[in-house]
Amino acid sequence: MQDYYNEEYLYQLITSTIQAVGMHNEVKQDESGINMTYNFISNCVGFDACRLVEAWKEIEAAIPFEQYVITLTMHELGHAMDREALQQSLSRTLEIMEIKAEHSERELYTNEHLLSIIIEEHEMNITFEETAWHNAKRLNEKANLVDEVTFELIKNQGLATYNSIYEEDLAIYSRVMHQTLQTV
Repeated sequence: MQDYYNEEYLYQLITSTIQAVGMHNEVKQDESGINMTYNFISNCVGFDACRLVEAWKEIEAAIPFEQYVITLTMHELGHAMDREALQQSLSRTLEIMEIKAEHSERELYTNEHLLSIIIEEHEMNITFEETAWHNAKRLNEKANLVDEVTFELIKNQGLATYNSIYEEDLAIYSRVMHQTLQTV
């Protein structure tokens, strides 16, 4: 990680973004391997400094690092604005985690019912992501921190990650459904 983009610098940048949009979430630095996260239980924005720099470097568009971090911060705050819905999903999320823990990957991806649960989880995640980006856009429109083109590039890249994994699993689900129908 470049010395300029150290933990303290990122903490200050994230904190100042939170203040600029009029929110008051706590910020915690972690080493989760995920660039930024929102924990709806503690109402805290987390960041992994090393992963944040790596993820920025993976973007093909020439986006200034600060704009990238500010945009992702607003995205995580978008989740905070949707906190009640996230809390309401907790019991189902825990059920899905338990089901996934009880079955092998092979079982999860060859059993029609189990695979439908994986698809449900993807759809929940995509809905939460889209809502967070919608909320982030509203924050950005109020605070005017990032230009619209940059914001959309980062948003589209973030959503593409979720959508590509979903589409892969949806294709597997379609094949499993087709095989099930053929055996009936």
